[in-house]
Amino acid sequence: MAESSVPLTSNEGASSASVSDDSTSNSSCRDVTIGIGGHVKPKGAPAERAQWGRQIEFVLSCVGFAVGLGNVWRFPYLCYKNGGGAFLVPYFIMLLLVGVPIFFLELAFGQFASLGPISNWSFSPLFKGVGVCAVMICGVINIYYNIVLDYCIYFFFASMTQYLPWETCDNWWNTCKCKGPDVMDNATWINLTRPECIDSYYNGNLTLADINNTQSPSAEFYNNNVLGLSSGIEDMGSLSWKLVLVHLLAWLVVFCVLIKGVQSFGKVVYFSAIFPYILLTALLIRGVTLPGAIDGITYYIKPKWSKLLEASVWSEAAAQIFYSLSACQGGLVAMASYNRFNNNCMRDAFIIPVINCMTSFYAGFVIFSVLGFMAYEKGVNISAVADEGPGLAFIVYPEAISKMPIAPLWALLFFFMMMTLGFSTQFSGMETVITSVIDEYPKLLRQKVPSILCRLGLVILTCILGIPMATQGGQYLLTLIDANIGGYPFLVVGLMELITLNWIYGYNRFAEDIEMMIGRKPFIYFRIMWCFVSPGILVALIVFSAIQTQPLTMGDYVYPGWANALGWIITAIPIGCIPGWMVYYIWREAGSMKLLKKVISPKPEWGPYLQVNRKGRYTCSDLMLQRSDCPLNGPNIGTTA
Repeated sequence: MAESSVPLTSNEGASSASVSDDSTSNSSCRDVTIGIGGHVKPKGAPAERAQWGRQIEFVLSCVGFAVGLGNVWRFPYLCYKNGGGAFLVPYFIMLLLVGVPIFFLELAFGQFASLGPISNWSFSPLFKGVGVCAVMICGVINIYYNIVLDYCIYFFFASMTQYLPWETCDNWWNTCKCKGPDVMDNATWINLTRPECIDSYYNGNLTLADINNTQSPSAEFYNNNVLGLSSGIEDMGSLSWKLVLVHLLAWLVVFCVLIKGVQSFGKVVYFSAIFPYILLTALLIRGVTLPGAIDGITYYIKPKWSKLLEASVWSEAAAQIFYSLSACQGGLVAMASYNRFNNNCMRDAFIIPVINCMTSFYAGFVIFSVLGFMAYEKGVNISAVADEGPGLAFIVYPEAISKMPIAPLWALLFFFMMMTLGFSTQFSGMETVITSVIDEYPKLLRQKVPSILCRLGLVILTCILGIPMATQGGQYLLTLIDANIGGYPFLVVGLMELITLNWIYGYNRFAEDIEMMIGRKPFIYFRIMWCFVSPGILVALIVFSAIQTQPLTMGDYVYPGWANALGWIITAIPIGCIPGWMVYYIWREAGSMKLLKKVISPKPEWGPYLQVNRKGRYTCSDLMLQRSDCPLNGPNIGTTA
C-alpha cells in the first residue's frame, strides 16, 4: 500500500501532535508552556481545547447521536418486511463487516488528532474536501431533523388534554372523508358529525371514491392540522406559525445545552441518552398487556428464512447499519476528538454499535406490541396497519394510543420519548458543525465570548434555513432533501475515508498511530475490513443504489421532474466539495496562476513532427538546440518517413 510522506498530525491547539519532517528543522522548544494534562502549548497558541468530564459522557453522546428517531420508526418496519427474525442475520453480519470497522476508524481518527472533522485532514491536505463534505451533510441534516423534532414537541403539547384531539372526527381540521369510531353507520362511512358532509352525501356531491377513500382521525390531525399539507412541492403555501413557534423553542433548547460545548452538553446527555430507555420500557410493559400484542410481536420476529436468498434484504441490512450508526457525518470524529488521548476507542467501537443495534431491536417490540393491539381492535391483519417513517410515529402509533385507557398519559410518554431521542441526536449533530468551525479558527473562536457568539450565529443560521419546511409544502421539501442527502454522500465519504487512511496515508502508519493511543495495534480483523471488505461493500452499495434509483414519491404524490433534478443537485453539492477542494488546494499551493498556465499550455514538443515543417515559433534557436528539452533533439526529428 502506498503511504504519503505526511504524518497524521493535529493542528495548532490540539491535545496531541506530531510534527512533519519539513517543519522539524525549523521548530524550536523555546517559548512553550505546559498545558492541561502535560501537553506542550506554544506561547500565543489558542486556548486549551475542552475534553469530556468523564469517559461515560463520550459513550452517552455517541449513543445519543446514533440512537435517534430512525431506530423507532424505521428498523422495526424493515425487520418485519425483510424476514422478521431472519433479518437479524444479515443485519449483524453487516454490523461486523461495515458498521464496527467504520465506527472504529472514525473514533480513532478523531481521537488521535483531537480536532474536528475538517481540521484533522492535515494528514492528507489534498483530501480535506472529504471532511467538508461530511460536515455539510451533518449541517443539512440538522436543518430538517429539527423540523421532525418540532412535530414531536407539537404532539407532546397537544396531548395535554382530557381527550386526545385525534380521537374523533369532530374538529375543524377534519373532512368528510374522516372515518373514526364516532362516524360509523351501517349504510355509509361519511363523517356524520359534520352536517355539511351529510348534506353533500344526500345531494350527490360525494362520489363513491370519496366515500371509500377514507382517512383516520390521526391522519387528518397530522396532515391537516400539524402540517396543513398542500397539494405538492409546487405549492409551498403559507407558514404554519404554530410550527414556527415550536421551531424557535426547539432551537432555543439546543443553544442553551450547547452554549459551553461539551462542558454543558456532557452533563445533559446523562438525561437525554438514558431516559428514553426508561420510557421505552414503560411503553413496552403497557404494550404487552394489551390484547393482540403477542400476535404483533410474533409477526415482528417470526423468521422467514427464504428472505435471506434475496439480494435486496442484504442491501437494506447494510444500508440500515451504515445509516443507523450515524457514521460519515463527522459526528463520531467530533465527539471522539474530545476524548483523552489514551482512551480505549477500540473498546468503544464495539460497545456503542451493539447498544445502538440492540436498541433498534428492542424498540421493535414496543412498536409491534401496540400494532398488534391496533390490528386486533380493527379486526385486520397486522400488515394492514404496519408502516414506517413519520407515518408510523405520527399517524399509526397515535391512533393506537387513542384506543388505550388513559390515552393522554401514554401519548405524553411516547412523544416525550421521541423528543428526548430527537434532542439527543440534534445536540450531537449541531455540536459537530460548531466544533468544525471553531477548530478551523482556534485562535479567535476558542475564546469564551467569540465561542458563544459563534455558537449563537450557527444556531440562528440553521434555524432560519429550516423555516421554509414549516410551510404547508414543507413536508415535500423535507422529504426531497432527506432522500438525497442521506444516500450517495454518506457512501462516498465512507469510501474516501477508508481509501485515504488505509491506502494513501497507509494502514501501517495509521495502525502505529492507534498503538500510540491505546497501547496496541488494531486486530487483523480491522486491517482486512478497512483495506478490502468494507470498501468493497460500499462500492457495491453505490452501484446497487444507482440500479434501484426511481423517481421520488411521497405517499401517492409523485415529484415532478424539476424536483428530482433539484434532488440530484442536493446530492452533488456535498460530493462536489471533494474534487472542488482538490482543485483549489493544488491551485493555491502549487503556484496558483503559474500552475494553471503550465497545465493548460502546450508542451515544448508540440508542433509539426518533421523538422523541415517547423517554422516560426516552432523553430529552436541555437541556444535551445543545446538543451535537452528542445524538441529538435528528439529521435527521428528532421528525417522523413
